[in-house]
Amino acid sequence: MAETNGKERKDRAQNEDRQSDDGRAALSAQELTEAALSTIADLTRFQPEAVTGLEWDGETWHASVDVLELERIPNTTDVLATYDVQLDDEGTLLGYKRRRRFIRGQTEMEE
Repeated sequence: MAETNGKERKDRAQNEDRQSDDGRAALSAQELTEAALSTIADLTRFQPEAVTGLEWDGETWHASVDVLELERIPNTTDVLATYDVQLDDEGTLLGYKRRRRFIRGQTEMEE
């Protein structure tokens, strides 16, 4: 029981350190990632695979979410897409768009 109370105090102290400009508790990277995944799943009805990027631009959060759009056999031929998700500091959706589609087995060429 003491361990739980100690953990709760530590979590509460960390949350107090992470506050937005107007005093609200800011979300952690994990919480923002979960918000991006659930938002894309709800809006597109596609299965999210992973958040592959999370970036703060000074005003909003930008998450890149890869989703499975078309399942094929073998799975190396699955069609995936990357969606850009824009969130505020509370994890509320501000916008999203599909950036690209690709086959799971393809590698991306760096330029």
